[in-house]
Amino acid sequence: MSTTPPGTPSPLPLTTLPDHLEAARWFGGKGRPFTVVSVTRVGEIPVPMPEPRVVVDVIEVRYDDVDGDAADATELYQLPLALYEHPQERLSHAFISWHDEAMAGAFDVEDEHWVHAYDAVHDREAMAGWLSAFAAVPADSGEITVVDDHADTLVFHRLPGHELDPQSHSTPFSGEQSNSSVMFGDDSLLKVFRKVTLGVNPDIEIHDALTRAGSEHVAALYGWLEAVSEEGPLQLALLQQFLKTASDGWELALGSVRGLLADADLTTDGEVNVQDAGGDFADEAMRLGAALAEVHGVLAAEFGTGTLEGGEPAALARRMTQRLDDAVAVVPQLQAHRDRLAQTFAGVGGLGSITTQRVHGDLHLGQTLRTVVGWKLVDFEGEPAKPLADRSRPDSPWRDVAGMLRSFDYAAHAVVLTAGGADVVRDDRRHSRAAAWAARNAQAFLDGYTDGRPLTDTEQTLLRAYVADKAAYEAVYEARNRPGWLPIPLAALGATA
Repeated sequence: MSTTPPGTPSPLPLTTLPDHLEAARWFGGKGRPFTVVSVTRVGEIPVPMPEPRVVVDVIEVRYDDVDGDAADATELYQLPLALYEHPQERLSHAFISWHDEAMAGAFDVEDEHWVHAYDAVHDREAMAGWLSAFAAVPADSGEITVVDDHADTLVFHRLPGHELDPQSHSTPFSGEQSNSSVMFGDDSLLKVFRKVTLGVNPDIEIHDALTRAGSEHVAALYGWLEAVSEEGPLQLALLQQFLKTASDGWELALGSVRGLLADADLTTDGEVNVQDAGGDFADEAMRLGAALAEVHGVLAAEFGTGTLEGGEPAALARRMTQRLDDAVAVVPQLQAHRDRLAQTFAGVGGLGSITTQRVHGDLHLGQTLRTVVGWKLVDFEGEPAKPLADRSRPDSPWRDVAGMLRSFDYAAHAVVLTAGGADVVRDDRRHSRAAAWAARNAQAFLDGYTDGRPLTDTEQTLLRAYVADKAAYEAVYEARNRPGWLPIPLAALGATA
C-alpha cells in the first residue's frame, strides 16, 4: 500500500520541522538521521469562530539509515494546527512556524496571508472545534463528511448511545509518548494519533468491536476521525469515554510493592509473608486476569479465531529464535542463556497447532486502569513501531498473558532498583521479597485468566516461549535506553526454563 497521505501540499515550511520533530515526545525517529520529504494538508476542521483556522497536516519523514525502498524507510506523522493571524502568547510553548498560507490556495494567490501556526492539541479554541465537529454528527447516521476545496475528505464517525457536551473545556495530557491525548471536562477523551498509516488502526477497530459488543473492560468508543481517499482511510484520532475514577495499574502495583518492602523493613529480620502485607495486590491481579479473559473471549467472538498448523508453528519458533540472536548481538550477556532459550522456542515448533485470534499486542500494567467498577484495558494500537499489518495480525492470546507476567516482574524489581541503597544484605532481602510479590501476583493473574484450571502442556509451552521472547525484547530496550534496568530482564531470562 502507498504511504502517500490524501490531500494537497501544505505551505508549512519544511525547514522548521526537523527541530520540532526532534523535540517532540511522540516522534519515533529520535537519534536517527532523517529528512522531511513533504507536508500534506489532509483537511480543515470546521470551527464556529473566525479564528483560529484548524487544519490537519501530515509530515512524511524518510530515514537516511535504511534503503530508500525498504518498507520502514518512511513514516507519516500527524500535525494538527491552529492558525492565527497574530501571535498567541499563551501558546508560545506550542509554536511551530510563521508562514504564508496563500501558498496552500486557501486565499487568493496574489495576496499574502501570513499566519502563526501552533500545535492544535495545546489550543483550547482549536480543540473546541474538534469536539463540536464530533458533536455535530447525527446519532442516527453515524458519520458526517467535511469537504473543502483544498484537500480530500475528512469523515467524523460517531457511535450512538452517548450525548457529547461541546461546551466541555479541553486539557491536554502531559506524560504521553507515542500519541497525544486531550480530555474534555470529565466527559470524553480525544486520542490524536501522531504516527499514522494508511489503513484501519487496530485501536479504533478493536475499540469499536468491544464497544458494540458491550464489553465492560474498555473505555467506550464514542467516535473517530479519518481522511479518506482511493488508497484507503488515514485514521487520525479516536474519541472515547473518559474514565474519571481510574487509577493507573502500574502505579497501583508499584504502591503494593512499596508497601510490602516497608512492612518488611519494620520487622527485626527483614522478613514478612507477602500475603500478609497490608497492600497485597493478589485479589486485584486475579480480577485483572479475569478481565483479560473476558476481553479475549469477546475478541474471539467478534473477529473469529485461526490456527497455525503445518509448518507455521516451526516458522513462529524460528522467528522467536532469530529475535533472540538479534538480542544477543546487542546484549552479549544473553549468550550464556542462548542455547537453553532456543530450546524453549523449539518447543513451540513441535506443537501440532496453535490457536490465534485478535489480541491486545502490547499488554502490560501501564495499559490497564482500575476504576470503581473494575479493570479496563486501554491502547489496543499494538506496538507503534511495528508495521500496521503486524499490529493487526492474529496472534496467540498467550502473548498478552506473557506481557502481563513480565509487567508484574518489572513492577516488583523496579521498586528495588529505584530505591537504591548501600546495604547489600538489605537489598538482597528486598529483591527476594520483590520476587515473591511477582510470583504471587503472576499466579493470581493466571488463576483469574484460567478460572483456576491448570494450564495444558501446549499452553505452558507457549507461555514460557512468549515470556522469554518478551524478556529478550526488554533486554535490548534497556541496553539501548535505560542500562540501569537491564538486570531486570537479564535475571528473568536466566530463570526462564
